Amino acid sequence: MNARRPVRIAVSSALLAGLALGPLAGVSAARPPGPASAAAVSSVGVAPDPAGPDVGALEKALTGLPDGDVSAALVRVGGEGSWAGAAGVRDLRTGAPALENARFRAGSTTKVVTAALVLQLVAEGRVELDAPLTRYLPGLLPASFTEPPTVRHLLTYTSGLRPGANLGSTTEEMYPHRFRTLDAERVAATAVAKGPAFTPGKRQVYQNIDYTVLGLLVEKVTGDRYEHQADVRILRPLGMRHTGFPAGPDPRVHGPHHRAYTDIGGRTTDVTEWNMSDRWAVGNMISTTADLERFLVALFRGRVVPQPLLDQMFVVPDVEGASYGMALQRFVHDGTEIWGKTGSRPGYHTVLAATRDLSRTVVYSVNAKSAREDGFPLVARFALPAFDR
Repeated sequence: MNARRPVRIAVSSALLAGLALGPLAGVSAARPPGPASAAAVSSVGVAPDPAGPDVGALEKALTGLPDGDVSAALVRVGGEGSWAGAAGVRDLRTGAPALENARFRAGSTTKVVTAALVLQLVAEGRVELDAPLTRYLPGLLPASFTEPPTVRHLLTYTSGLRPGANLGSTTEEMYPHRFRTLDAERVAATAVAKGPAFTPGKRQVYQNIDYTVLGLLVEKVTGDRYEHQADVRILRPLGMRHTGFPAGPDPRVHGPHHRAYTDIGGRTTDVTEWNMSDRWAVGNMISTTADLERFLVALFRGRVVPQPLLDQMFVVPDVEGASYGMALQRFVHDGTEIWGKTGSRPGYHTVLAATRDLSRTVVYSVNAKSAREDGFPLVARFALPAFDR
């Protein structure tokens, strides 16, 4: 791989001037920007390469942070030509610059780890893809499930399960309950009590409940905690030293990290501290861009899941409108087929994506107030330029 050379590009916007954010809930008003608070893009890249990413577009995406939505962004590109950039601030109160090694809430990219765990159990002969869920979690489904979903149905979001209990559907609704605990067993029990939404395999509906149940399956089959299985099977073997799961209801992000913000009641509110245990095997992982890149590359190279089962991850069910295989979604950008997963938690938006041959990979973490809204504008701004040449 070519050696990376450091590049610093000054950006002419002041740290907080013109943000029109209003006071931060629960903290003092932001300090006036001083000489050290000018925003900058810190980027590390390679010499120009015709097969490499459009570095100019990537740097442009990070220019001007923080803005009215995004306070910080970390982008890491690999494959044929590598590049990494960081911009914005880690704390709106102090104006301290963004950290390239910041840890963040990885959201639903956790589902890719969960799918890999299940497929490892399949490879070991402890789970069968087309076996009914009732074989591994007897007693979970009531009699209304005359045709129980299979493990494959859960992995591909075609199970027909309905959503379970939650602490709110919007960030504003969830915020007052951010320190409450809602365990996976209750989420699953309230979901199946509603009966099936459709016959398994007939539709694809992206939702969290399928992967909540898969987390329970991992624990039942292994007799061990999901988090420990993720650690000993994937995180440790791959050297993902800065990735893990909070201890129970711990609401903090330990280690270097960026503050997260969103708008609640018309005010910019710090939402960094949050008990995400209800997301568990669905979205409770904390990671870094370097660790997620390591995982993504190892997965696509067949080092996490054996090749025949890895191939199954890229099979989209033959149902109308389907775009997901197992955890991963297929997307085509300017004729390039991309496989990836987004993740969103209040104030945090994450992407991991790659071409199947790993000629291009991208991982980002963006602190955005819009993180839990339609994520495509963030994807278009910070991820898709990595696939432009």
